[in-house]
Amino acid sequence: MATESIARPLSGLAETLAAGILESVKACRVSPVVVGRADELAALEQRIAAVRGGEPAAMLLGGETGVGKTRLVTEFANRLAGRSRVLIGGCLELGPAGLPFAPFTAVLRQLARELGAAGVRELLAGRPASELGRLLPELAEDAGQQDEAYQGEARARLFEQVLGLLERLAQASPVALIIEDAHWADRSTRDLLTFLIGNLPDLHGLLIVVTFRSDELTRIHPLRPLLAELGRMSWVARLELPRLTRAEAAEQMAAILSAEPSPAQVDSVFTRSEGNPLFVEHLLDCEYMVPASLLDIVLASAQRLPEETGALLRVASASGTRVGHALLAKVCGLDDETMSRALRPAVAANVLLADADGYQFRHALISEALHSDLLPGEHGQLHARYAEAITADPALVPAGRASIELAHHWYSAHDLTWALISAWQAAAEAGRALAYSEQLAMLTRVLELWDRVPDAAERIAADHVTVLTNAAEVAELSGDSERGLAFATAALRTVDATAEPVRAALLLDRRASLASQGNLPTSSDDLTEALALVSDGRHEAVRARVLASLAHQLHKQSADAQALAAAAEALDIAKAKREPGTQASALLTLAVLAGEDDRRVDVLELLAEARSAAEQAHDYSLLVLAAINESHVLEGLGEHLRAAEVARTGLAEAVRHGLSRTSGAILAVNVAEPLVSAGRWQDADNVITSAIAAPSTGPHRSSLWRLAGDLALARGDLDGADYALGRAVDLLAATPYRSQSHLPNVQLQIELATAHGQARAALSVALDTLVSRDLQASPRYSWPLLRAVAAVAADVLEQPPAAQVAADTELAANVLATAREAGAKLEASGPVQTALELTFLAEVGRADGAAADSPTLWRAAVAAWDELGQPYPLGYSLYRAAGAALAPGAAVAAARASA
Repeated sequence: MATESIARPLSGLAETLAAGILESVKACRVSPVVVGRADELAALEQRIAAVRGGEPAAMLLGGETGVGKTRLVTEFANRLAGRSRVLIGGCLELGPAGLPFAPFTAVLRQLARELGAAGVRELLAGRPASELGRLLPELAEDAGQQDEAYQGEARARLFEQVLGLLERLAQASPVALIIEDAHWADRSTRDLLTFLIGNLPDLHGLLIVVTFRSDELTRIHPLRPLLAELGRMSWVARLELPRLTRAEAAEQMAAILSAEPSPAQVDSVFTRSEGNPLFVEHLLDCEYMVPASLLDIVLASAQRLPEETGALLRVASASGTRVGHALLAKVCGLDDETMSRALRPAVAANVLLADADGYQFRHALISEALHSDLLPGEHGQLHARYAEAITADPALVPAGRASIELAHHWYSAHDLTWALISAWQAAAEAGRALAYSEQLAMLTRVLELWDRVPDAAERIAADHVTVLTNAAEVAELSGDSERGLAFATAALRTVDATAEPVRAALLLDRRASLASQGNLPTSSDDLTEALALVSDGRHEAVRARVLASLAHQLHKQSADAQALAAAAEALDIAKAKREPGTQASALLTLAVLAGEDDRRVDVLELLAEARSAAEQAHDYSLLVLAAINESHVLEGLGEHLRAAEVARTGLAEAVRHGLSRTSGAILAVNVAEPLVSAGRWQDADNVITSAIAAPSTGPHRSSLWRLAGDLALARGDLDGADYALGRAVDLLAATPYRSQSHLPNVQLQIELATAHGQARAALSVALDTLVSRDLQASPRYSWPLLRAVAAVAADVLEQPPAAQVAADTELAANVLATAREAGAKLEASGPVQTALELTFLAEVGRADGAAADSPTLWRAAVAAWDELGQPYPLGYSLYRAAGAALAPGAAVAAARASA
């Protein structure tokens, strides 16, 4: 099929965007910090270090438009401030001829501002500056010299004068000469650059950095041979600046927003920007369109192509960022030779990248912008042609992608019936591939189209409630708790609970599970209502499942007695009904309850039984949950390395079964936390960094950032700890209070304020928490907090009287009294809590100034931490024990006590 029907000028793209939409686009926001460029900055630092050591050095720094070359060299220049002189000049886009010596004129102008014209001339050691005066008139020594004919000899003198000037500057201190945008350089500038870089071995103290856009370097670009020539010199390094990874793009977004972006927002922006930092900045506020500010950038190369090439590119854009050669030929109706001839200019211009099977747009935004340039009629017709071609021959797309491709094209072609059918089929295909996010997107598409296709249920052989139920289940698997709640609630509105009690009960159970997963508020009566629906003796298997869910929920609410009863009843029924999945769920709750009572043997036996039942049920979610619970219990028992290994194995299983966004995030915490406890800080740091980079949801991301803050504080990196704590707190801002999530953040806040010398702020936070929170509900997370609170109070109260501030001392005494009262009521279960209690008592003794008791208390804490193998609290306790033993009067008091 010919392409004349869509052969229109690319320059009309901007006209298709409504003026009202354009006005609503916010201004591009720039990240306040440089992200993801540590290696490149280190490489530049190595180059300047080589120059300081007397070696010649130059760097050719390439990268596509917007990848951050200017930001990188600017950051490098800022780091050199005070240590080296930095000279920066840029080439200008003024057509093929360019502006002769434009970057060097800019450098001379900078020097003239800093040193004055006379100062610049002095650097030439008495030699005339006549040729430099041609570039910058104020450097001319007389008015007439600028009118002389510019001959080859004058050009040679100019090169020598620039070299001499830089040589004299470098004698005083190292010089970094940065020439930007060399892809626009004129012939004269390129020649001068070649001359300077070639003479670097004889010119000590000068680093030359040249930046260029690699995507502008077509096969015939004049900079290409120059780069090849310079690259053969041993003192010249070439560096290609890569796009950001997903984690780095997320960090850039967080820096711009001053808040943690949602995984969905990161996915959307990263997919569209493909990690280009400039595009990330522009797209952050533009969810559905290409901002006008980006259009000229992304289409600059495409707009210069022949009309027939542009027409074919628009056809290719309907396939997305990549299209197979055979599929494109089928849709266009062109033979191979004609199509190759039309596409060759796009490949030569770096708009398309070709491989053995097809073509890929250099950047996704080029495809997106071209696609948005299609008129409504041709848009639908084009997608229909793609759908028809794939339907006729599914082999035209990669294996396993036919359904998802058809769903996209039928929807874009506005064929609602086939869009519905293909979306339902694509959802099933994605589910088999464990691609839960893609499956959820397709199920959402089905729900969107439901009311627009009259016989929807017959078309897909499933009713509306089934689709909603599937969507809620997949939302839970993909970690999208809020949407899952919405789907489950919508299904419950439709179901007749009297006629279908089991269906309603299971939906209520699902809604409660989703709320728990996302730490979201919901009706506390869901499980009670579900239980009532299936308690007539006819649905015992479902009642057992609901009881197991209720036991888990009751434990999270610290109602452990009720949780134990519910779990035990669920287990009995599940065994009688041979429901291994429910058995596993109940056993896991029983194991956690037993673990918190310090019944180690029972716990491990229960966990082994739970794993066996989960394997029998082929329930991968429960298998992963078993790893979560086992590692949690082992850490509470002080089995740090064993806990980390169990969690690490579970994490691999979570990734394997598509659960990395949900259970994987929890397990990452359960790997990192025991590694921190065991003093394996670098290993823990690696796990935390990797887990934060992965897409995940829920409050466990807050725990990852809090652990990162703990490590940073322990290493003395207060800025890093401040940043991590800010991210951790932000992630919990909209979630209900849970001791497991919130108390560790409060503890870090207190310890960090103390490290900053803000004892009063730390004490205020401590007192507010002690008064407003029920610490008895969760000893596991309350004991670390009480230890931190007692430590800051002791720091204030043990100061010499002359250094004390009355208000601070009074506040510290109040905090200590409140903490002492809370500690007296709090039970310590297991060796870790016991060690924390002993440390707390030793801190209280330090605050009280009990010279006789303090060394004994600290020795007890030392023994406890030594037994657990936790080096950091052990080191702290040893330090305090030594201080207590050396305190004035301690020896006398100890002797009296022993007598």
